[in-house]
Amino acid sequence: MRPTGGWKSVRDVEIAVAVAVAEYIDWFNHRRLHGEIGHVPPTELEAAHWKSQSLEHYCETPVLIEAGTK
Repeated sequence: MRPTGGWKSVRDVEIAVAVAVAEYIDWFNHRRLHGEIGHVPPTELEAAHWKSQSLEHYCETPVLIEAGTK
């Protein structure tokens, strides 16, 4: 998060912080190897979990066509 020539305004700092936070969240969720879950990124584990699930275990909840309308 080092400026390349200095920040001109508070807005520049806010943007730099937002970019740094977004990059950290991306790393944390997609590239970080987590030791407690077999040294795989959390998103890979979640994808494998949902791929292994069968839809027969889920009950269908009927949704009324009018739901959410007035």
